[in-house]
Amino acid sequence: MSAEYQDVTKKFTLGEHITPEQQKFYDTFGFVHFKKVFSEETIMKMREEIAKAQQKCVDEQIESINGVPVKFGQRVDGSLVPQRTPFMNVLSPYINEIVTSPMLKPLLELIPDSRFGLGERDGVVINHYINAKKSKFKKLGWHNDSMRDLFYFEKIRPMLNVGIGLFPSSQTMGGLRLIPGTHLQNIFGFLFGKLHILDNRPDPREIPVEVEIGDLTIHDGRLWHRAASPTVKMSHERKSLYFPILCGPYKPKNKDSKAPLYVKIFAMGGPKFTDKKPDAKI
Repeated sequence: MSAEYQDVTKKFTLGEHITPEQQKFYDTFGFVHFKKVFSEETIMKMREEIAKAQQKCVDEQIESINGVPVKFGQRVDGSLVPQRTPFMNVLSPYINEIVTSPMLKPLLELIPDSRFGLGERDGVVINHYINAKKSKFKKLGWHNDSMRDLFYFEKIRPMLNVGIGLFPSSQTMGGLRLIPGTHLQNIFGFLFGKLHILDNRPDPREIPVEVEIGDLTIHDGRLWHRAASPTVKMSHERKSLYFPILCGPYKPKNKDSKAPLYVKIFAMGGPKFTDKKPDAKI
């Protein structure tokens, strides 16, 4: 393993402020990894709350939250499960308590004039990857999150995706893969460097983000990244939690909001309920 690769895999401790070293690391590579920000007890409680909210979506046939579709799929046994759930902070007061914790406030120092976008875009998102035949969400191809700015008819701005380690991820378990430094690419590389979403092939420049339960990861939305399928070591299932840090115009969503085209396309293909239900009334 090269010295450069070892440097890229460095992990930090989250304190009351972002340190100059952490800022330089983010500026250079486009991501930062903080170890053991949350206790295992907190993560176990978060898992329980997310499972309850997912079942609520099934039982109450909730197909969208704040205008954003819930993407459904099936487990190995054929049971219905939400595989992408937006605005989990709306469904679960406990999750909302965690993501609004004062201990996360230092993250806003990474980009200027920023805010937690908990009521914007898709809020707190739960991705439930299931590597099984009936699953509609086994992995996620190469993409950069800031592409969404174009769908909102806005210019591309710095944004961050904050991830809380609900489950471990690694080279052998599946999970986040990213190409360090690509947040600094030119507009041509941003738009055409990869075939968005459809391309999931490994890249020789990529690194696996080795996450343990309770870790916190932050990656720049302009960075090329993908999610590899959960492996047999994870029993072919894995959940991830992300929420955005945004700058620019404040555009909160509510139950009357309309989903942009990219969200509608992404949610296509999954199981649907026979009786169409309205947006969630939480």
